[in-house]
Amino acid sequence: MKKIFFPLSFLLFAFQMGLRSQEVQKVEVYLLTCGPGTETYSVYGHSALRIVIPEKNSDLVYNWGVFDFSTPNFTWKFAKGRLDYLLGVYPYERFLQEYLFEQRWIKSQRINLAPDDVERLFVLLADNLKPENIKYRYDFFYDDCSTRIRDLLEKSVGEKLLYPPDVMKKKLPTFRTKVGEYQKGFPWMKFGVDLIMGSPGDKKASFRDRMFLPIDLQIGLSELVISREGKMVPLLQNPQLVLDFDTPVIKENFFTTPIFVFSLLLVIILILAGMFRGEVINRVIDISVFSVFSILAVLMIFFNFFTDHQQMRWNLNIIWLNLFIFFCLVSLIINKNRQIWYRITFFLAAGFLVFLVFLPQHINNASVPLIIILIMRSSVRAGFSWNPLSLPHLT
Repeated sequence: MKKIFFPLSFLLFAFQMGLRSQEVQKVEVYLLTCGPGTETYSVYGHSALRIVIPEKNSDLVYNWGVFDFSTPNFTWKFAKGRLDYLLGVYPYERFLQEYLFEQRWIKSQRINLAPDDVERLFVLLADNLKPENIKYRYDFFYDDCSTRIRDLLEKSVGEKLLYPPDVMKKKLPTFRTKVGEYQKGFPWMKFGVDLIMGSPGDKKASFRDRMFLPIDLQIGLSELVISREGKMVPLLQNPQLVLDFDTPVIKENFFTTPIFVFSLLLVIILILAGMFRGEVINRVIDISVFSVFSILAVLMIFFNFFTDHQQMRWNLNIIWLNLFIFFCLVSLIINKNRQIWYRITFFLAAGFLVFLVFLPQHINNASVPLIIILIMRSSVRAGFSWNPLSLPHLT
């Protein structure tokens, strides 16, 4: 797809420079809102702009949600938060075919722009399509396919665009809550997102902030009005259904959810610890447990300190998923029981669990059995005399 961007950017310049005033008046601009899909990247829906120029026989879609899989080190850049997204421009029919194939609904709403607004929009789009601007650094909360459209409309209409008053801050949802609304039926995705999303995800999201989600953008823009010649004109006209498909409803099976799986794992480890007191079986259990937690701890450290994803910074899960877990694993592998590492791990995990309800960050309930497993297995090797599960030769 990358090869079509630059020819179409020059095409847009030609349209902008060649449009006469009577042609500008006939330009039709639409907000396209696409329903959620079942793939990880599509559960939040999508937004795009459609611009129709009848005199030029032009019907193009402007899509800020494009990324290039051929980008060198694609996965690494995505993890680091340094993956550039692209503005893609292509025919409307092609856009429809994509969503027809995925069986996702599309709503279209004409945007009530005056000729002057349209001219400013074209200038902004032309600037977006310059080679130095066609790429942008994606930010899920503040700079994505939806916020780009919101920002363009704000700049095109200017101070005439009026927002409704926001509700009291206490009643505002958080960014994490809004994201979670689209993860129903995907409990493992929700657990993963809650685990790696830091405290910034628990910031209150204002009316304007919530437009980072495509459906919330459509709902929000539908409430805006333009002050034009003493009248209040709605920014968007009533929605029209272009493609009609039901939003996929995925029912959760409780027996495959993280909370059930991790709770079952906790029970199994507890039973094994009570039945087997030998060193060999306990080493196998603990090497397995601390290996998994070490991987999670490394991921937590990486996302806290070595990524540009601001939403993953200041993640309090790093208190219980910490570097000392890795030291415990090394101690197990070299068969040297360093009780100090297990004790530090125990107290950090136990303290985290005790103060869980007071933390300024939402912690997914499925993390609780994992924290208990870590507390239990670290206490076994910490040499605590009060622990009935402690291995006899370690106390």
